[in-house]
Amino acid sequence: MEKSSFNNQWYVLAILSSIPVIMVLGNSMIIPVLPTIGAKFEVSSFQTSLLITLFSIPAAIVIPVAGILADRVGRKKTIFFSLILYGCGGLLSGLAAIWNSYSFMLISRMIQGIGAAGTAPITMVLVSDLYQEDQRSKSLGIIEAANAMGKVLSPILGSILAMIIWYAMFFAFPLLCVPIAICLWFFVNDSNQQKPPPLSEYLTHLKKIGQRQGKWMSTAFFAGFVTMFAMFGVLFYFSDYLENLLHKDGILKGLILAIPLLGLCLTSYLVGSYVKQKTNKMKWLIVTGLMVSCLMMAFVPWTERFLYLSALLLFIGVGCGFILPCLNTLITSAVGYQERGMITSLYSSVRFLGVALGPPSFGALNDRPIFLFLGVSILLLLTAFLASLLIRRPLRVRGKKDRSRLFMRRKRFSPT
Repeated sequence: MEKSSFNNQWYVLAILSSIPVIMVLGNSMIIPVLPTIGAKFEVSSFQTSLLITLFSIPAAIVIPVAGILADRVGRKKTIFFSLILYGCGGLLSGLAAIWNSYSFMLISRMIQGIGAAGTAPITMVLVSDLYQEDQRSKSLGIIEAANAMGKVLSPILGSILAMIIWYAMFFAFPLLCVPIAICLWFFVNDSNQQKPPPLSEYLTHLKKIGQRQGKWMSTAFFAGFVTMFAMFGVLFYFSDYLENLLHKDGILKGLILAIPLLGLCLTSYLVGSYVKQKTNKMKWLIVTGLMVSCLMMAFVPWTERFLYLSALLLFIGVGCGFILPCLNTLITSAVGYQERGMITSLYSSVRFLGVALGPPSFGALNDRPIFLFLGVSILLLLTAFLASLLIRRPLRVRGKKDRSRLFMRRKRFSPT
């Protein structure tokens, strides 16, 4: 996509931004309803958390496969068929609720997770292909903000739909996925995708990337995992806290859960717009976000007043908003076009693993809040230290056909 068409084809970015919104509904929309689901099926808090875990783990496993398909078959085709499968999984989950089968609901959530693997992660790759240089940073910031906005709206939407009937949210997935898939097919053009190299050459390129950039990239992957682990774990813990201790439910509960997600959304958009011209600041924005989240998490078990607790959760969301847009830009821009799908998919897979492990970990330790939150705070502190040590300051370099990449330099270039 040429620079001049950035504003003229705003609807393309709007369509692509809707895909991560749909994906995050898969987990965030059911969080407010998890206590209700547990009561309906008479299962424990840990068992209800499996509705998130068994969605996220299959997604994490299948995302690398989706990345290979995106590199070799095409980004748009991969996203299109993934959206259809994702909608079908939601439909089956709703039918499982009608049939009163919790085991079939878990299987349906696994199907939905497999579909999710090829949606937002591959969308991030497609956006990186379509937009160049500073437009890429801004576009990825918008995608992350859309992802966060989906998280903001989803607990509210889930609470509203639950007022109709508690499983109504599952039937919302096919109703949303089908029109977005149709718009993607007819209005988004990825015909400029290069012909993929032979598989042996493709795997050789990936191996070389691991050898050259493995240290900083594995640190960035770990930072993405820890961020999503902390964010979704806190949301799960807070949802249970609101319903069981404060007896808040319905739309009010959804609005309260949206507070940290709103902080994440707004910060992601602002940071994405800021780093488009300030790529050398991304490392320290990541470290800053990790430290903010670390400090806020450490104060949570000592905070009893609801207003102060909400403020801490808001700043945890703000901290995550510093981290994620920078990680997205670093990882999608620091590798070549032909390997971008696979590398970005591995990153998304690690993020999904964080989403999968956060809720059951927080659920298992919810009766030991000091141990839980101080442990997560130490984990965030360790991640910030590794990021400051191993993630290098990037420099943008221009390549063929006006494409650009971020070069992760070890030291400054000499004048020659």
